[in-house]
Amino acid sequence: MERIDSKAVYEGKIATVREEVFRYPDGSTATREVIGHPGAVAMVAHDDLHIYLVRQPREAVGEESLLELPAGKLDVPSESPLDCAKRELAEEVGKRASVWRELKRFYTSPGFADEVVIVYLATDLDDASAEAEEEERLEIVAWPLAELDSAIEECHDAKSLVGLLLFREHRRA
Repeated sequence: MERIDSKAVYEGKIATVREEVFRYPDGSTATREVIGHPGAVAMVAHDDLHIYLVRQPREAVGEESLLELPAGKLDVPSESPLDCAKRELAEEVGKRASVWRELKRFYTSPGFADEVVIVYLATDLDDASAEAEEEERLEIVAWPLAELDSAIEECHDAKSLVGLLLFREHRRA
């Protein structure tokens, strides 16, 4: 297929909305509304006893305290995804990791959005000092590794579920 037209119909702080027209090999065309997003990272950060999560309000879905992996948007020009993950881990949970491994890249909702999330495993943790963004309302949660299944049960966020389920399989291997 080929994109033959694209126009922005809305540009916001977090995302854009584009109206795009595609031509398929049979000559037919389709118009799609596409949410443009710069992408994000999420970190499965753990030590020998805990996995580090956050609770935060998510107004879009009416949740006052959603349990999630620490994460961040890829919105700093020329910053690599790994550098973004390192910065966000320090900002959100006050940790630094010596060992990083990419677990998975996935589209959050490819039917209407181009967002890609990269999930990293972050280990060999030390304390780090960094300031959380002023707008963020985060509670750091040091969840016992022995209770990982209950974290998965309590979680309703897609990127966090993907990361936690991958981590559980990684631990079983």
